[in-house]
Amino acid sequence: MSDEKTEDSEPKSGQSKADSDPLAGNLGFRKAAQKVKEFPQTPGIYLMKDSSGVVIYIGKAKNLRSRAGSYFQSTAEKEARTAEWIHEIADIDYMECASEVDALLTENRLIKDIQPRHNKDLKDDKTFPYLMITTHEDYPRVEVTRSPKAKGAKLYGPFTSAGQLRGALQVMQRVFRFRTCSLDIDPSDPRWQWFRPCLLASIQQCSAPCNLRISKEDYKRDIRRLQTFLEGGSQRLLAQMHQEMLEASKQLDFEKAAKLRDEIRLLENLNRRGEIDAHAQPEVFYIDPKRGMRALRKVLGMDRDPRVIEGIDIAHLGGQDTVASLVQFLDGLPFKPGYRRYKIQGVEGIDDFRSIHEVVARRFRRMAIQEETFPDLLMIDGGKGQLNAALAAFRDCDLTPPVLVSLAKREEEIYQPGEKEPLRLGRDSFALRLLQYVRDEAHRFAQHYHHMLRRKSAFDSTKDRKKSSRRSSSRKPNEPSEGESQADDPSS
Repeated sequence: MSDEKTEDSEPKSGQSKADSDPLAGNLGFRKAAQKVKEFPQTPGIYLMKDSSGVVIYIGKAKNLRSRAGSYFQSTAEKEARTAEWIHEIADIDYMECASEVDALLTENRLIKDIQPRHNKDLKDDKTFPYLMITTHEDYPRVEVTRSPKAKGAKLYGPFTSAGQLRGALQVMQRVFRFRTCSLDIDPSDPRWQWFRPCLLASIQQCSAPCNLRISKEDYKRDIRRLQTFLEGGSQRLLAQMHQEMLEASKQLDFEKAAKLRDEIRLLENLNRRGEIDAHAQPEVFYIDPKRGMRALRKVLGMDRDPRVIEGIDIAHLGGQDTVASLVQFLDGLPFKPGYRRYKIQGVEGIDDFRSIHEVVARRFRRMAIQEETFPDLLMIDGGKGQLNAALAAFRDCDLTPPVLVSLAKREEEIYQPGEKEPLRLGRDSFALRLLQYVRDEAHRFAQHYHHMLRRKSAFDSTKDRKKSSRRSSSRKPNEPSEGESQADDPSS
């Protein structure tokens, strides 16, 4: 038998356990390790924090308890990817997600928002792809894109794999025979009858609208079939392909069976996608920042372009865990280092007005004390009441506000101090679109923080119930519980 000591052997004489294991004396690390044991075994994301409460790493998991727990095993101290920073962990939180896809997309979004220092990937502006069907053309096009149009298109996604999406697109094209080219086809121009179609028409993967071989009505019917497939009507086609695969296998045509198997997998992977609203990617939808700033200067009567714009939003669930977000835009684009989160402290129940008053007062009182420059424009998510709450905060702090507006989502009305009627701009206004961008960013950022707090509250509540249950089971039959006087015990 070998005399070599294993990694788990006792420390040598004169050597403490803390010396042999540098993490043994890290109280925060040990508490986080215990906390992970209570995590659910569901998909989600986990957030590692340092002793100051700053998020230092974000990861996704198919099984939260198993994946997050792996960071507290001895192997993590030796892994090159984690060894340098694992000693910084002092706390950990999680967010449950509906699926692995939701976890992947949420992880991507949070890393871009929070920019944890130990996440090497996903910090850039790289985005997930979409499947786009144009809606303004006589013969709609279908394509994979990372830069979809803001209007004139129906979008599906975002998808988690561009390669799998392109593969699925090729399979769908054999069935629905749509075009993927960028030609501007005019069916009223007879010259298109002499246009030479591409190879896809020859191999029956396109109905050749470029040669007017199909009418607008028939082509759009095929596109509607494709949309039905994408919106949940895929089972019939997949069942048919499964049957073809089985028949090919019975006939020993294994090459055809394998091809059908691969195509089925590609189509099934179309379900690995997020929803447009739930997994918004602000980097995707282009807003012209310079034109937006110039338009805001004009419609708001400012003396210069609003180079620094800040937006504030409130989020809560039935008055619980109310939070506020503050996002900052520099020259019309998100400036992530300027983002801030606030947990509302002095408001009970549902009261957006008082919550806005609190966060505006906290934000700008601190800026005044530290002699920081106020933003050129402050936008509050809401209507006239929210605007007046922000104004009251500046008044109570004896501060002069910057240019201040609120944006009401229902009719996209812009409220300004001293104006009885809101400002109504066209939906394509560059000024409105920039304000919407700021508002939507603030809303999304607030919702992420709110969800994190809700998960933390649920975790703490579950832990407290388990502790209470253990205490109850360990008490003698007539022994009062903690916090209960003997006189209140009916058995005494």
